[in-house]
Amino acid sequence: MAGFITTDELKKKIDDKENFILVEVLGPETFAEFHLPGAINVPVDDTFEANIQAKVPDKNMPVVVYCRDIECHASAKATKRMELLGYATVFEYHNGKEGWKAMGLPTEVGPSK
Repeated sequence: MAGFITTDELKKKIDDKENFILVEVLGPETFAEFHLPGAINVPVDDTFEANIQAKVPDKNMPVVVYCRDIECHASAKATKRMELLGYATVFEYHNGKEGWKAMGLPTEVGPSK
């Protein structure tokens, strides 16, 4: 099942320390500039399927994917590709990192762990 998640819903998930994985699907340089708190980096490229399965092996774990902003389509591509791999619950955060930051919400900097 894929769906969409709002800024308020995502902030609540993070604040409540819900058990989910937050994935930025942009490249590592863009990820390092800033990203949402607790996010991991799995770029949508030719290695996406192998990398997402390595970093998120539990396909029943809820996952939220995002990219730069509402104009960016990388998160939609990632969502579709994850559905094809059998991930059960994938949410796309449309506003992306720029929308999150524009709301004055906290971000982190640095490379993926």
